Amino acid sequence: MIEQATCGNIAAFIAESIQGVGGTVVYPDGYLKKVWDYVHQANGLFIADEVQTGFCRTGQGFWGFEQHGIIPDIVTLAKGIGNGVPLAAVVTTADIAQAFTQKIHFNTFGGNPVSCAAGKAVLETIERDNLQENCATVGNHLLEGLRGLQAKYECIGDVRGSGLMIGVDLVKNRETKEPHSQLTSEVHELSKDLGLIIGKGGLYRNVLRIKPPLCISKEDVNFLVDVLDYVFQQKP
Repeated sequence: MIEQATCGNIAAFIAESIQGVGGTVVYPDGYLKKVWDYVHQANGLFIADEVQTGFCRTGQGFWGFEQHGIIPDIVTLAKGIGNGVPLAAVVTTADIAQAFTQKIHFNTFGGNPVSCAAGKAVLETIERDNLQENCATVGNHLLEGLRGLQAKYECIGDVRGSGLMIGVDLVKNRETKEPHSQLTSEVHELSKDLGLIIGKGGLYRNVLRIKPPLCISKEDVNFLVDVLDYVFQQKP
């Protein structure tokens, strides 16, 4: 696209380390590293959107981009940074930050002390409770349970993700991969009625998006898998 749709120089490229609302899409090995190379060759900046993948969500590192072997020029942070308290941040290099000194930039609520205190507490809790290790360990347990359901139900076309950021692809046919949006909505609603709140997304709204709290236990995961097992049993 850089070669065909631009003059050869670009401003920037932005990407999540794993696509979130897009359907929990995990990139092929080496993909983002190649993109990182192309972007810099075109004099652009690589921006990592860590709003969903950051703060050890993926289990393999504190930041999602770490598992791709890259160092972004800019990183955007939000959501998990405040654990529900409104807070966001941008991290960048000294050279890029210096460029902002030549422009007018302000934020009405920037530097809010209450939000910053919440952000500090989040970091302390992640370290104290070893939540990155929990994401990896419990995340693997969750993937194992969901793949067990995949072996049992033909409507589950794919189970993918890393740590506690997982997507379950629901399809009408495993061979054609035709999305099953209606089933996804039904599973989503019935699960909620049974006490399990999960998300849905993807281009065709056929992906169950599972991103539980970082402190979730294996017992919680067993409940999650049992609920989905029951729900799928109710569907033809």
